[in-house]
Amino acid sequence: MADILWRPDTDQAKFPVPSQGAVYRPDILAEIENSIDSLSPKLRELSDKIQAHPELKFEEHYAHDEYTKFMEEQGFVVQKHYLLETAWVATYTHGQGGRVLGVNSEMDALPGIGHACGHNLIGVSGVAVACAAKAAMEKLGIDGKVILLGTPGEEGGFGKVLLWDKGAYEEMDVCLMCHPAPGPPLFASLSSCLALVRLQVNYSGHTAHAGLSPWEGQNALDAAVLAYTNIGLMRQQIKPTHRVHGIFEGKDWAPNIIPDNSTMYWYVRAPTTKEALETATRVEACFEAAATATGCTVRITHGTMGNELVQNAALGEELVDVVCKRYGDVDYEWGISSASTDFGNISYLMPGLHPSFSIPTLSGGGNHTQAFTDAAATDAAHEACYNISKALAHVGMKVLTDEAFLAKVKLAFQEWKKTRGD
Repeated sequence: MADILWRPDTDQAKFPVPSQGAVYRPDILAEIENSIDSLSPKLRELSDKIQAHPELKFEEHYAHDEYTKFMEEQGFVVQKHYLLETAWVATYTHGQGGRVLGVNSEMDALPGIGHACGHNLIGVSGVAVACAAKAAMEKLGIDGKVILLGTPGEEGGFGKVLLWDKGAYEEMDVCLMCHPAPGPPLFASLSSCLALVRLQVNYSGHTAHAGLSPWEGQNALDAAVLAYTNIGLMRQQIKPTHRVHGIFEGKDWAPNIIPDNSTMYWYVRAPTTKEALETATRVEACFEAAATATGCTVRITHGTMGNELVQNAALGEELVDVVCKRYGDVDYEWGISSASTDFGNISYLMPGLHPSFSIPTLSGGGNHTQAFTDAAATDAAHEACYNISKALAHVGMKVLTDEAFLAKVKLAFQEWKKTRGD
């Protein structure tokens, strides 16, 4: 039997101990669990459809249509092509006034390996949370609003940032979502993730005949190779929590022509935005040095900055309480701690919660592998997805029903901002 991948080195001492007694509002949790359990066959069918039709960033037309159709059938008011071509929003309002719960559903896949980050699970989790909240609001007469936002282009497109800039998050008091990761069943993580700096580097040189007169050229391919080597050496002196990785390419290259162009794409990651920017400065020096050595010119372009993920302390505390009492353990170490997400930017701007949930996969089959694509289609993965969705819906309903809790959530966000100097 193939080995199951999980991380046995998590610090058991950091597992939180939930408070004694029942969860907050057991009547609400009962409605949430009943709703998701009854919807699970349809949620599975929806997930399987999305998994079987992987679409790249901002091309999620099939997913857009399937999600909006499903949410209309569940009684939500749906706006298609919301602010972006493949974005959408589904809303449900009960009563007058009340607070607003925001939820995200991701949709895009990866080139060549499909839903290797489990966005089919993330998408249906958002649906499950929104539908469960609606069921509880209807059954128990709870006023408020649920906004489920279909967010395209997470894989390198910063779709949520584009939607934020267009006002998609303005009404929300909080925003919730989740993400699968390899690990033992029914195990959740409240780790952060890494901040991300994206760099595009263009070298310009001069062509020449590679055999007849190579001395007449300035080799832009050599510049890219030298920059790549520079960074490889620099990695020895960066912290183990930092990541620097990239690729290079060119246009109209041929062995008998000195290349006059090359393009590089680099990601620099670190636990905080400040650290990522500091390391990026060192990386840029590697680009400049390569240009000097080869006689080429270099142009460095910064893409959208990705912030680290900020798990709101009050929302996280409530998630820990319900998960540990009902579904499994929680830690703060593994999850997507060394990955990045555009939800990090959202969590910098408003109270947010983005737990990871574990799904069993083969050894060497973590996120962004074909094995993870396969794992995201299994029964065990969907069961874990439904459980974390129940917990998230429970947290969201406390936002809608407990004014003091929401005040605590907002205070935790303001206190975090002070630590960042905002």
